[in-house]
Amino acid sequence: MTNAMDEVRRFLKKDDLPGAVRSLRPHAETASITELAEATRALAEAAGFEDLAAAARAAADRPGEPQALYDLGYACVERGIAFLAVAPLREGLRLLPDSRALLTELVSALEDDDRHAEVVDLLTGRGPELPAWPETYLLVHHTLLAGDLDTAARIAADLPAPEDPQWSGAHARQRHRLHRTDRARRSQSAAGHPDPLGRTDLRGWHYGLTGGVLGTLSEHGWDAGMTGRFAYLGDTPETCRRGLSRLALALEAAGRRPATVSLLPGRSDRILGLAAAQVLGLPAVPYEPARTDTLVVAYDLNATDPDLLRTLHARADGQILFEHATCWTDPPAVGADFSTLLCQFVSPRWKDDERPEEEIAQDIVRAAAEPDEGDGATPPDPDEAFRAFVSAVRDGWLTSPRDRVASPGPVPSSRFA
Repeated sequence: MTNAMDEVRRFLKKDDLPGAVRSLRPHAETASITELAEATRALAEAAGFEDLAAAARAAADRPGEPQALYDLGYACVERGIAFLAVAPLREGLRLLPDSRALLTELVSALEDDDRHAEVVDLLTGRGPELPAWPETYLLVHHTLLAGDLDTAARIAADLPAPEDPQWSGAHARQRHRLHRTDRARRSQSAAGHPDPLGRTDLRGWHYGLTGGVLGTLSEHGWDAGMTGRFAYLGDTPETCRRGLSRLALALEAAGRRPATVSLLPGRSDRILGLAAAQVLGLPAVPYEPARTDTLVVAYDLNATDPDLLRTLHARADGQILFEHATCWTDPPAVGADFSTLLCQFVSPRWKDDERPEEEIAQDIVRAAAEPDEGDGATPPDPDEAFRAFVSAVRDGWLTSPRDRVASPGPVPSSRFA
């Protein structure tokens, strides 16, 4: 048996399916297709994914058949293990180089693994005859996510409108994203950022890609791979109060004054919403999708009921969506207009606190709004620079669709596997 299969079986014998999946990463593009397919079959059977198991069996039996390789790659992407799709799809494309289906599925697999620069190389390597839709659109998309705004804008300038209406929405979102990213770069330059839209400009890229304003940067681990994001956050009243302070500053800088604070039904949402109402001096009201001129407060949108979350995708007039802890590794289906911070996992201080919501909200209201001292490695993020950034983007803020952007973009951060 191969090392890959040995490791998979070792983890499966311990009923550790996540460990078995992780054990395949080092082998995903070095093992033979047959070996990789056999290991994937074992994973799929353990997970009860018969579609993936069947595709893996077929690819193991027929590793030189493009259709079998496509089916395996497609099933891996659909089941959330895109890194295992790359090798079979590459091999399929090598055998059938003119297949647009294999090409676009390989792009999808690389995208799910945030390998945007590899997508750019793959599509650029197809030469000047690359079709406009969807291939050149995808080239623009991944060039931007890889951090090259100028090249993305240059290619996009020659991209015709799609003839197929199914791509019209994507085309419009791409134009908005390019415009916002250009505005973010100019805004960060005006605000004195040392690297506007570079590999450390988390706030600039967050606005450019999502249309949302990022309130704070992590004061810890900047030079240890986090670049302003959190991996695990043990939340505190001070962190919540700091976020509300930055929200108030953003609203002032943008000339926005909501009439109410809308409370979502989750306990953490209500606690933070009650605190926000006091900090901002606004009445708190139950959330209603059609309510105008209101600040909707969410603690963590991934914890929101999916049916309720869908009502937040379309923006009511004057509605502002505030999320405290936005997950950057698995972003919510609806993007917030303002996020206090970006984290992978968050644990609220009050998760085991049985006191009334109003009392816990008071802890936030009374907490200090100043950032903690951190580890000394995080660059300064003064209120003046934050205010200048929001002032510079105020005309475009709160106008973008709240679409999910799955990629963290070109600013790297370490994460838990």
